[in-house]
Amino acid sequence: MTTLSMPTLRAAFGDRLQENISLASYTSARIGGSADAFITAYSSDELAEIISQLWEMKTPYLLLGGGSNLLISDGGFRGVAVLNKAKESHFSLGENPSVWAESGAGLIRVANLAATRGLDGLAWAAAIPGTVGGAVYGNAGAFGGEMAGVLRKINILTKSGRETWFVDDMRYAYRNSTLKGVTIKSVILSAEIMLTNGEQAKIQEQMRSFIQKRKKTQPPGASMGSMFKNPEGDYAGRLIEEAGLKGTRIGNIEISTLHANFFVNRGETKASDVKMLIDLTQKKVFEKFGVSLELEIELIGE
Repeated sequence: MTTLSMPTLRAAFGDRLQENISLASYTSARIGGSADAFITAYSSDELAEIISQLWEMKTPYLLLGGGSNLLISDGGFRGVAVLNKAKESHFSLGENPSVWAESGAGLIRVANLAATRGLDGLAWAAAIPGTVGGAVYGNAGAFGGEMAGVLRKINILTKSGRETWFVDDMRYAYRNSTLKGVTIKSVILSAEIMLTNGEQAKIQEQMRSFIQKRKKTQPPGASMGSMFKNPEGDYAGRLIEEAGLKGTRIGNIEISTLHANFFVNRGETKASDVKMLIDLTQKKVFEKFGVSLELEIELIGE
């Protein structure tokens, strides 16, 4: 550990603490080294308690949800990985329906639960992996919908305690928010999402259509999701393809032949190979088009 000994962590968290745990299986790409320590939160209250303790002890931590949009280095993470399994959700029906969900709830599951109740607003999320918290944090979106269009408010933990933030406080932009890429110490605990009344059959049919489109345009297998943000007025996948990079492979990581903005893990893959392929892609696209591709994923570790 960088600032805290393992005995101190054991004293604070007891049997809940695990040590030297590989993080690869907790990421959608199945890539990454180990964390010094690992703990699971099963409710938003438990998540708040764990994070508050880690803040108080000035211990570095990594919050894990669905593990997409994330590349963890081969050297792993020097700190505590916190797995968010706070998954409760409650629906409010009536004229202005909504859903309250803990941040560890799967976004696809919440979208499906809404559809079975004849509630629309999350059909676009039918095939988006990850959690509600991750979607709120990064303004996830697809098929013309995004979190910025449906979020009402969140319950967030900051150094000042629990706070309620409304959608305007998130200052949403394309795949971005107030919380992303800044030093604000905060953790999303839960979110309230606005829904609308609709017809169950129509909503579910639309979701099936979105899932089929996703399957036709995005590769199966282990990946981090979209690797780069789309530049304004263009598509990262098109630029990568036009640069002649489809199918390019370093080690066992390959630029998909189906959609060039996806890097697919074809076996035992090193994070260093992924980083080399990222650098090569950015270099080639810039040389050909003068466009600097910005990562949509986050790099964790050294």
